[in-house]
Amino acid sequence: MKLGMIGLGKMGGAMAERLERHGHQVVGMDPGKPEADAQTLEQLVPLLAAEGQPKVAWSMVPAGAITDGTIKTLGGLLAPGDLVIDGGNSNYQDSIRHGRELAAQGIHFVDCGTSGGVWGLDNGYALMVGGTDESVAIGQPIFDALSPEKGFAHAGPIGAGHYVKMVHNGIEYGLMQAYAEGYAILEASPLGINVEAAIGSWQEGSVVRSWLLDLLIKALAESPGLDGIASVAADSGEGRWTVNEAVANGVSAPVISAALFARFTSQHREDDKTMKVVSALRNQFGGHAMEKNAPTGEKS
Repeated sequence: MKLGMIGLGKMGGAMAERLERHGHQVVGMDPGKPEADAQTLEQLVPLLAAEGQPKVAWSMVPAGAITDGTIKTLGGLLAPGDLVIDGGNSNYQDSIRHGRELAAQGIHFVDCGTSGGVWGLDNGYALMVGGTDESVAIGQPIFDALSPEKGFAHAGPIGAGHYVKMVHNGIEYGLMQAYAEGYAILEASPLGINVEAAIGSWQEGSVVRSWLLDLLIKALAESPGLDGIASVAADSGEGRWTVNEAVANGVSAPVISAALFARFTSQHREDDKTMKVVSALRNQFGGHAMEKNAPTGEKS
């Protein structure tokens, strides 16, 4: 298939490369990258014409105003029967609105929760999509190329994809917080525990083994003792949305809520090894920026 990838950052660029490896033709658009095929949506859309298929545009830009503007502009450039896929971390309510607006113009819309971070190029991306059967079917060859076996789910109607990704990221908050707290307890022990070796023993056979654990061990190898990493962990929105949905639907979610509030606390820059772990893990799986401590003797 031929498709346009809007946004060629850490995720979008790697996804475009994976698609090309699987035989798809990707037209890249990113105003911040001179090497991209197009610098504007107006330049991109004419390049998406392909015999025997509708135009397909995949948006991988930040949620909120940028995504709103991208989809609104696409709605004015595409034709009935074309497809827009939003693979960013949009709020599911925004996705429902986007689907309604595009449907009024006869344009298909799929919201695609996408997980895989900087590792997805080789490992594949977990894809959680929302949309009609017809809309999803148009994009299915793309989804098949991006996802590993069992890594794709048509979760429900428009909005369902980003709702599932929201909850996925809320769970991620809780898992990272648990590993971080375990690390901090071991590190604070008076027994002089070799923390890296202890955690490393969990990689095989343990009930708590996971990819996040592997990434924690990798982070510790790169920054022993997490030296130089500030004890600040950002929250990018999905954790807040998950907690809000739990409240709205009367669901008890103490673990995710506590993990979210711990991140709020960290943003007051307390010296907390727990948040150093969370910050390091976010950098490992998603390439998210870490705040660094100033060198010894300098003010941070």
